[in-house]
Amino acid sequence: MPLSRLNEEQFKAATAPFGHNLIIASAGTGKTSTIVGRIGYLLEQGVASEKILLLTFTNKAAAEMIARVSNYFGKSKASKIEAGTFHAVCYRWLKRIEQKVVLKQPKELKTLFKSIYEKRHFHNFEEKPYAASYLYDIYSLYQNCVSDKSFGEWIAEKKEEQKIFVDIYDDIADEFEKTKESYGFVGFNDLLIKARESADKVGEFVEILVDEYQDTNNLQSSLLDRLNSKSLFCVGDYDQSIYAFNGANINIIGGFKDKYPDAKIFNLSKNYRSSKYILSLANKVILNNERIYPKKLEVVRKDEFEPPKLLVYNEFLEQYKDIAKKIKESSTPYEEIAVIFRNNSSADGIEASLRELGIGCKRKGSVSFFDAKEVKAVLDIVTLLINPKDVMSFIHVLEYAKGVGPAIAKELYDAAVKLGEGDFFKGLFDPIDMDNPFERRAKNHQLGLFDDFFQIGSKSRFKELGFEERFKKSALLKHPKLSKEGAIFLYHFYQLYKELKRVLNPLSAVSKIVDSKLFEEIKESLAIKRATLKDGCIDENLKEEALMKIYRKTLLLKELAKPYKDLERFYNALVLGSSEMSEGNGVNLLTVHASKGLEFDDVYIIDLADGRFPNRKLISKGGSLEEERRLFYVAATRAKNRLFLSYAKYDRVKRIEFKPSPFLFEAGLL
Repeated sequence: MPLSRLNEEQFKAATAPFGHNLIIASAGTGKTSTIVGRIGYLLEQGVASEKILLLTFTNKAAAEMIARVSNYFGKSKASKIEAGTFHAVCYRWLKRIEQKVVLKQPKELKTLFKSIYEKRHFHNFEEKPYAASYLYDIYSLYQNCVSDKSFGEWIAEKKEEQKIFVDIYDDIADEFEKTKESYGFVGFNDLLIKARESADKVGEFVEILVDEYQDTNNLQSSLLDRLNSKSLFCVGDYDQSIYAFNGANINIIGGFKDKYPDAKIFNLSKNYRSSKYILSLANKVILNNERIYPKKLEVVRKDEFEPPKLLVYNEFLEQYKDIAKKIKESSTPYEEIAVIFRNNSSADGIEASLRELGIGCKRKGSVSFFDAKEVKAVLDIVTLLINPKDVMSFIHVLEYAKGVGPAIAKELYDAAVKLGEGDFFKGLFDPIDMDNPFERRAKNHQLGLFDDFFQIGSKSRFKELGFEERFKKSALLKHPKLSKEGAIFLYHFYQLYKELKRVLNPLSAVSKIVDSKLFEEIKESLAIKRATLKDGCIDENLKEEALMKIYRKTLLLKELAKPYKDLERFYNALVLGSSEMSEGNGVNLLTVHASKGLEFDDVYIIDLADGRFPNRKLISKGGSLEEERRLFYVAATRAKNRLFLSYAKYDRVKRIEFKPSPFLFEAGLL
């Protein structure tokens, strides 16, 4: 039984009475074993599997815990436990309740948001409004943090100068929500918001277990409140709360006792992961933060280990090259080594230095094959073939046309649907007779709205372009802002889908796409962008190199398509399996956030220079030194056997001198 493997502290927590229980589980203290033990205890107490809800930070963590439960209680019993991340669980619930759920990635929704933002004019205001991209990011943060005021009010409260745009921002957010609703699109935040609204249809849980409770945000907390379980088992560590930038509210774990007066607090103090030297160093630093839940960790591993080493360099590049050399000379397997950094820019130097020595590495957060724009373009074209109602795929493809942004692309899509009486492809190939398919919206200066369609464009503008007769008659060409280049791109789109209409074989479809005039334009656009120098000139050698890389990716796409006979199965395999298919081998290059929950024999924390780690720029924008210190604590406690801390005094590229990180002084190394 899982309980028999627990130490005294873990056992006491796992067998706590039903109610509100908070388990403070520091790094390496066996929180997974404790959670598995708790689930085992619930099952032994006669709680039905389907009445247990387990919420974890990653789906991988949930799968691991359920696998361990199934070892003791059997797969059929363990599989009935509702387990996964907040988002994964809410997605399953909504699919069960509503059916019509089309989950969209943040990048796609940002494009949709921009298309709505671009319809606004801000010209008559002295103050500068937020850019569309930034406004979307803070809207996402708003959804995670706030429920008692409007988006515009929240912004005005945070920044007085933006108060003049409150009505416009609220209207953009309102139209964004209505547009998503009309297409059935949901983002990650929407999953939780909709699940919260439908909480009464989900069913009751005898107990809800929450892992990584310190990173819970207000939206997640409000969902837990709505589920209204009489028993909570929350596991977390105040010192590992590092997601404030994403809305995580450290006061949720800090105020647990205030919210639930009957709460019982348990502390896991035995560390099974790190050496005494590593743990001592991490604790010296984190003790400089305010103590909410007092704790004293006890090291279980009694072997002899090396103390952490400080590596000091004169220059940044020298730092990267020497660390790569040390890794090459190490006897530790590359997969058991992690290089952890605070800023993504630090990874470029270390990655280049490792590859120079022939050392393989995998960089978490870097652009994988499936994230490459040329690959995404092919997949967007395939998506629209499978699901013509996916407006986002159309917008992504049309954005490669000169002079066509998200707003115009969406207007063209909506017009095609109108011309096809609800059928996009009918509107493209066999439209009804309609003089003006473009929607008009009344002017409203207060909301930044303007009406651009006072004079419809003439199709005759494009009569010399050699389009076939049927396309020449399309009312889509009447869009007043459609340029000559945009019309040609749209025609190539039309020609490609005319060929693809009856294609069912994935290899044939991919071949037709990559050989089309449409993809030729997409390739050219990407290659020029990648070959444009800072002075605006195009390096022809770089352009040829970019085109060759795109060509190689299209060859790989064709290879991936070969085993499949059905287009939809091919698409699902690529989209759902892309993260597994793009995994690399070798040394782990990780941001601190990406390292969370992992452990390695050897850890190098690099660029511990004041300004880089802690990141003073982010602190000045609303972060805090306390959060930066928690990030350092998380990074240091990833190490099991050896920990190396490094900093360089000078950045030769930016010509900036750096002082050592204050964390090195707090750790007693300086």
